[in-house]
Order: sequence, then C-alpha cells, then structure tokens
Amino acid sequence: MIYLDNAATSWPKPSIVHKSVAEALVRFGANPGRGGHRMAMETAERVYACRETAAEFFGLKDPSNVIFTSNCTMALNMVIKGLLSDGGHAVISDMEHNSVVRPLTALAKYGVRYTMANVCEGNPKKTVENFKAAICRDTRLLLCTHASNAFGTVLPIRELSALAHRFGLVFAVDAAQSAGHLPLHMEREGIDFLCVPGHKGLYGPMGTGMLLCKENVPIFPLLEGGTGTRSLETAQPEEFPERMESGTLNVPGICGLHAGLLWVKQHSVSLMEEYELSLIQRLYSLLANTPCVSLYTAWPRKGNNAALLSFNVKGKSSEETAALLAEEGIAVRGGLHCAPCAHMHMQTLEGGTVRVSVSAFTTRCEVDELHKMLIKISRKP
Repeated sequence: MIYLDNAATSWPKPSIVHKSVAEALVRFGANPGRGGHRMAMETAERVYACRETAAEFFGLKDPSNVIFTSNCTMALNMVIKGLLSDGGHAVISDMEHNSVVRPLTALAKYGVRYTMANVCEGNPKKTVENFKAAICRDTRLLLCTHASNAFGTVLPIRELSALAHRFGLVFAVDAAQSAGHLPLHMEREGIDFLCVPGHKGLYGPMGTGMLLCKENVPIFPLLEGGTGTRSLETAQPEEFPERMESGTLNVPGICGLHAGLLWVKQHSVSLMEEYELSLIQRLYSLLANTPCVSLYTAWPRKGNNAALLSFNVKGKSSEETAALLAEEGIAVRGGLHCAPCAHMHMQTLEGGTVRVSVSAFTTRCEVDELHKMLIKISRKP
C-alpha cells in the first residue's frame, strides 16, 4: 500500500518505536508514582525521561510542565476548558479544526464567546490585523492552528504571539500538523500552551499526545483524581504535572512516543521539513499540469505551507476519488477532514477535498504513482 494519509496518523512508525513499546510491556509494567518498589521507580524514570526530551525538543524550560494526554484533542480541551470554564471570549482563526470549535461551542452555555479571524494566505501582516480587530474587552485567549489540517496553510504564530501578549492574552497553538514537521520552539515563538499529537509527526503510537505549559500561566484541570501524591488531601494537587494528570498513564505509549521524539530529533526537523515539502511541491507541479484536477492553494513554499495538499478530480466527489484510489492501493483522505471552517474559508464546503499528506518515509516514486492513478481514475465514468 502507498500510504499518504499521514495527517491523520503517521505510518509506518520507525522500528525503534515498535521496540520501545514492546520493551515497556515487559520491563516497565508497574504504575509510575504509585509504588516505591524497583519496577515502579524505573517506570517513573522512563516517563520523566520523555518529559525531559519533549521539553528540550519544543523549547520548554521545565519538564514538569509537559502533560501527557491521549491525543491533541484532549490537550486542546484542557486549554480551552481550563481557561474559559467561567466565561470569557476567545479569538481563533477561520481555519480551525473541530477540536477547537466544538469545545468553544460547548462552553456557550457558560457565557463563553469566540470570534473567527480571517486568515489571508501569503499575507501574514493582514492575518495579524484581522486577529487584532477581533480582540475585545473580555478576550482571554488567542488560539490558532500552526498549520491547517485541510490545506496546509501555515499561520504566523510568532507575530500572533506578540499580538496576544501585547493585549495581555494567553496564546495557545494547535500543533497537530506541525509538531515534528516544522521547527517549533515555545520560548522563541512566545507560546503559552502547545497542544501536540504523539502519533503524527512525532511518529509515536496512537493514543498519545502532550500539552506543554509555560510557567506561571494558571489553568484548571480537566480531570481530578488519583495522582499518587498528597493522598490524604481531597483537593487536586497544585504542582505540575500532577495537577493535570489524574489516573494511570499510558506508559507503553509514552515510551513509544519518547522513541519517536528521539528519532525525529536524530533526523532533524529542518531536514525532514525540506524533504517533505519537496514531495508536495513535486505533486503540486504534476497536478497543476493535469487538466482533470482542481487545486485550491498557491505553490507550496517553506514558511507558508506544511507538507500536505488538497485537490479534487473534476466530475468526482472527494470521497469517490479517495475510494477509487483505495482500490488501487493508495491511501488518502476525502471529505471535510473535521475542519468545516477551513472548507468554508476555501469555498469547498459542499464536497470537501482529497487530501494527500506525506511523511519522512514517503518516496518520490509513490508521489508519481499517485499522479498516474489520478489520471487513470479521472477517465472512469
């Protein structure tokens, strides 16, 4: 199979990830923080090692502020509900995923409001101006995707961070399509909360994610419960990471995520960004010269685009095209990609798009084969 659905979850995973998950099931089977015996202590050390690697990887000073989650969606919910549970206003982009829009919508009954700022592709200054115009008196949070999961559009997060902090706002980033694909550094970019999936560009197992929190930014926990600390107290601990992590952690997943982080670090995010974008640029050139294909974005450029591309085959729905490609052994995704706002922005809401997303394991030959198959299926009635 030619796998081009890495924006949903990366595949294949590096062999070191497989080995680390299997090793964890054998060697680190005790509950971290819930015992003083040797296996529990060794397991806790392995978990903390992942925090340290993640903190270094994303430019966060304190590893204790790395919170493990089940996915990026959970991390986003922790930020949104942790900051706006008693009301307030948020500014988001008009290209956000439902993982942002739905939690905000659910909080409407508590008086929470949000405004969507228009993203101007290729014009970061205008995008920042639109965000600024959306800020009002009770705005607390500015939250945006780093890269659109539907079209690959990259937002100017450094400039948006400066805007947010100038108005005394918290700045949060959804890095679902950029973590591991694009360089990210919380301190340099001025990010207060970074929401990260473990199973996409970091090549970890499914069911893993992280919320990285800047120091001294207050947030209420999404869950309360057992943490292995302060057991006599009925109130949730104040210290991180215990404040935000209740219940048993996914230790095999965290060990696999750690291996994925180390693998990406070894191979260099910048080099992988360059390689992956070159594949998307190649595909764009091929499709731009294919009369049966409709493209929706400009030529993909570094700094403007992540390594994914949306298109449609004329005369066929996106789901039909994806199904026909699946019959030929090529995995892509058709539809709205859980991002109707982005499709409304690009005027593709009615039928969505076919999305191709590559990884470090994708080859030029696979991109060329996709192009050949698209020409073939375009001729089918």
